[in-house]
Amino acid sequence: TAKDVAAGMDSFSPEPWLPRPLSPPGLVLAAALLLLVLYLHARRTRRPGEPPLIKGWLPYFGEALKLQKDPLGFMTTLQKQYGDVFTLFLGGNYITFILDPFQYQSVVKNQKLSFQMFTSKFLMRVFSVKKMMTYHDLNDKIHTSYQLLRGKHLDTLMENTMQTLKQVFEPQLLKTTSWDTEYLLTFCSSVIFEVTFTAIHGNVLAGDKKTFMTELRDDFFKFDGKFTQLASGIPIELLGNIKSIRTKLIKQLTTENLSKLQGWSEVVQMRQDILEKYYTPKDTEIGAHHLGLLWASVSNTVPTMFWTMYYLLRHPEAMAVLRDEIDHLLQSTGQKKGPGFSIHLTREQLDSLVYLESTILEVLRLCSFSGIFRVVQEDLTLRLESQDCCLRKGDFVGIFPPVLHYDPEIFEAPEEFRFDRFTESGKKKTTFFKRGKKLKYYHMPFGFGVSKCPGRFLAIVEIKQLLVVFLTYFDSEIIDDKPLELNYNRFLFGIQYPDSDVLFRYKVKS
Repeated sequence: TAKDVAAGMDSFSPEPWLPRPLSPPGLVLAAALLLLVLYLHARRTRRPGEPPLIKGWLPYFGEALKLQKDPLGFMTTLQKQYGDVFTLFLGGNYITFILDPFQYQSVVKNQKLSFQMFTSKFLMRVFSVKKMMTYHDLNDKIHTSYQLLRGKHLDTLMENTMQTLKQVFEPQLLKTTSWDTEYLLTFCSSVIFEVTFTAIHGNVLAGDKKTFMTELRDDFFKFDGKFTQLASGIPIELLGNIKSIRTKLIKQLTTENLSKLQGWSEVVQMRQDILEKYYTPKDTEIGAHHLGLLWASVSNTVPTMFWTMYYLLRHPEAMAVLRDEIDHLLQSTGQKKGPGFSIHLTREQLDSLVYLESTILEVLRLCSFSGIFRVVQEDLTLRLESQDCCLRKGDFVGIFPPVLHYDPEIFEAPEEFRFDRFTESGKKKTTFFKRGKKLKYYHMPFGFGVSKCPGRFLAIVEIKQLLVVFLTYFDSEIIDDKPLELNYNRFLFGIQYPDSDVLFRYKVKS
């Protein structure tokens, strides 16, 4: 999540060298100065007590290109060569990775390792949120709004989500039972974006809703396509038209334009109330804050939904089990499948669908390639069970959950999709072992500790609701029955997108 990776360079920031706007010669000069400083930064050598240091030969990038090409293979190779603790030079930063899951607690508990230190700079780079650089209490106050994404507040969001799903799918239910053919990723992107935006930010009242939603969605995914570059510190001026697209998105989410929407969620209303104490109503930076919330709500939910549907379409035996589980629940709650949209399930009822939840958890295990990071606030020695580890101020400490998720000692045949992997005797399975010891951390797509994704409950519930609706009312088949690979362009930043899209078809059940 955005909070997990407060990405940035410790001793150098390119912003002072970049006048606005830059001419082409200015860009060349800025790039040359940037490379010079980063080259000097990369001349570092290993000190006594420090972990093995792997720098690579490329200035700034270090080993980033190798890591992006095959993240899991590269990290497991380094693990075999150097052990569970080593330092990598990536994108201008030195990151000490700790890969032993029994040592994660040492990172969580250490108060000198902070995930907040670079949050303000990170938000400024990606979303153009600037005031947090000077008003440090603003982040804490906004953080309090996340309580509205769980408990009884989540129940209200569920109602909003189901109402939007009804708006999206009910016209389809009135059609004949002919097949509709679409690209699966395009389908998931469209549905998730509209449902999430409407549930959180409200309904569009005036004008052409379809045109508004289409333009907003298209701009959002263009912006999201450059998220990794923005987060890593590449100046937005070097990323084509992304700056103008971001400006347009921010404008759409300003106080003036949000006021045209009906039915703000509690979390948006609370954030707006907080922001109006720090900004004037016309300040466009309020829109930047709301863009950050929209990104956090949509960016990882879309690929999670895609992979869940893809695996179910390719594994009809899994889809059959989920359909039986859903049908049994609907019958036990007195809900009959008839014409029209009539499903209503509580959060507790959704949580009782153990095979549905296991399927989503399995997709997250297979497709999440997030990194979890903390910033070293001062030179220190990290006490681990196996060794003491000297760390330098300004470096990062990183945990790379895919090494855990693909560990064959923890998960049998980890490269395979097994929809029931997180079930045991028809109940949720929460006990996994390594080296004969029970693991506290075994499934970490949302981070851990204080930086754990606050929107994880909403994301899971939303995917469950969409799958229940789709599996209840529609038959579906995959047309391009081809194996897909993960596209690692977003490695270290959440759920990976596929390397290509696939055609599928669906129709209303007769």
